[in-house]
Amino acid sequence: MMPNDQVQGCEVGAQRARASLIGPFRLYQPDGREVLISNKRARAILAILCLSAGEPIERDTLRKLLWPGRYPAQAKASLRQCLLNLGKVLAPLGRDVLLVTRSSVAIRTDAIMVDLREVSAPDRPILVEFDLGEPFAHWVAARRAEIERTNPIGDRPPIPARLIDRPADRRGVAILPFRSASPSGEQDYFTDGMVDELITALSGVAGLQVAGRTSSFHFRDSTMTPAQIAAALGVSHLVEGSVQRQGEKVRIHVHLVDGASGFELWGSRFDGVLDDIFELQEAVARGVTEALAAALGIALQPPVVGNLTHSKQAYDLYLQGRTLNARLFGDGVMTRAAELVEQALAIDPDFAEAWVLLGDVHQRMGIYLAGYDPGEASMRMAACVRKALAIKPGLGHAYGLLALHEFARNNMVGALDLAFKGYEVEPNNPAVTVRIGGLLLFCGLTRRGMEFLDQAIDRDPADGRHYMVRSAGQLNLGRIDAAVADAQRCVDLGFPSVWLGVALAAAGEHERAVEAYQQSRYAIASSIPPPSGTGPMPPAMIDAYWDVAARGVCSGKPEDREAYCRTLDFLHLSMQDKEHQAITLPAVFMGYAEMLFKTIGTRITLQNLACLMSIWTKVDPMCQIWQHPEFIPFAQRIGMADVWEKYGWPDLLPMPSNRA
Repeated sequence: MMPNDQVQGCEVGAQRARASLIGPFRLYQPDGREVLISNKRARAILAILCLSAGEPIERDTLRKLLWPGRYPAQAKASLRQCLLNLGKVLAPLGRDVLLVTRSSVAIRTDAIMVDLREVSAPDRPILVEFDLGEPFAHWVAARRAEIERTNPIGDRPPIPARLIDRPADRRGVAILPFRSASPSGEQDYFTDGMVDELITALSGVAGLQVAGRTSSFHFRDSTMTPAQIAAALGVSHLVEGSVQRQGEKVRIHVHLVDGASGFELWGSRFDGVLDDIFELQEAVARGVTEALAAALGIALQPPVVGNLTHSKQAYDLYLQGRTLNARLFGDGVMTRAAELVEQALAIDPDFAEAWVLLGDVHQRMGIYLAGYDPGEASMRMAACVRKALAIKPGLGHAYGLLALHEFARNNMVGALDLAFKGYEVEPNNPAVTVRIGGLLLFCGLTRRGMEFLDQAIDRDPADGRHYMVRSAGQLNLGRIDAAVADAQRCVDLGFPSVWLGVALAAAGEHERAVEAYQQSRYAIASSIPPPSGTGPMPPAMIDAYWDVAARGVCSGKPEDREAYCRTLDFLHLSMQDKEHQAITLPAVFMGYAEMLFKTIGTRITLQNLACLMSIWTKVDPMCQIWQHPEFIPFAQRIGMADVWEKYGWPDLLPMPSNRA
């Protein structure tokens, strides 16, 4: 029983929110709308409190369950921040739902209803989304065993039909690529643009989970059934449709499909003209939202589609540029994308989203386009996104891009500040979330970074790049099998990843590792410029180089590592860009600390900064980087140590004796 003075925040007879512990943890408002808690550990705190039936939980217990192995001061700060976030999320449910004292935390059971008898059945998994380590898993198992002892299975009430109809682990929607009614395919970019805007509009609807663009478009022309696609994306419903554009007229057909049965639940036709294209998009988005609300049995706020530009010509050029930018690889693709977006901005200089897109194009050119100076690319990217934010401050992706620029300027604290600002204004954008996760990994804050990477993958489960970054994080945490699985998933989704070879080597599968590492050359060899004064390398020389590289990184043989180190010495002497990722990334993989310190230590660029996420592992020889006696001075020189002062000490580094 809770003391009487702890229930004053609720009116007598007021309806209660409801928490579901079966499957993934979910919290619903009294009217049935889901309360979204994006922070994984904040969600876990509430789950723990609900599973405790209102009994207070010691703060120290929460710290040990959710941040095992973290220094007490860091864990205290993390818990304090999670409680603040959770308090804000729960505020609409009434005053003091969360009961926080200096020593313990509890919830008011008259504000949140939890039927613990549902937990009693051993065949019904609970809190399945949380992978927070053994202490948390053991606590949940012990608490469940206690509930089973006090709630015999025969005493459980029947499960409400509305919960049977809505599986807790498959809620949400994916908007699949629409079919273009243009037989020649010349309007495909326009059709894709309509889908992009629909995804963006629905992502802004509170209470609605929307699969990311990359994941949805992965299933273009797929032969999989709707049930298979829905299961792969973790959603309960799919949206399909077609777009027909004839001159100034646009016709859009849209269908809502049940992901489990494949049956169409709703369909409609929308007609409009190019001059009113944003009104047409909003009408489509509202129609889909209303149909989803009816199918899910929840109330959803209507979406809002803003007028991106006053010029239909600028919008058309923007859509063409965005389609090319999404392709990433291919001769001249990024250059052409930049040209199209620049033409759009020449027509409408106040087109904020086009400025962000142009910044993104420059970022990718700086990473993947051989011969394009990454420093110049970073400056152009920053200039573009600053113009975008001056026009429209609520663009989260713009803050993420600007964060990359600041990181490359050794302002790593400022970079993380900007990334978190982007998350504040656009928390449902996986591109924003993965940016924070990556930056935290770069600075050795792997456990915190993984929380955001998990969120990004939840939102966009078919984007290979997310798995590439998380694979590095898994390796940092010593989860070798998980690192291999994530790296393989990245490759399976069509994104080349040398991390697969590295993860396989860490697992002791050296022959497979060498082969996997070599495969990357087919996609990324063109991004490596030849040594100064030479032309493009012939195929035989490229094959020979990648053989040396793969064996040096992955064979596990000291002589192969030594041979590749000498090759990197030659590249560092002969290449014009001495900080190129072709030098820095393998230097990390081989634990060649001295090479890393004189490359990254001299200049961080858009292209080479990603190698930092792999210096934070106990796997030999990579661990020789952070164990090197010159590592701390290196970290201080590049601005990384400043991050530790503000955001916490790295997971792997021993705390200096002169620090509290």
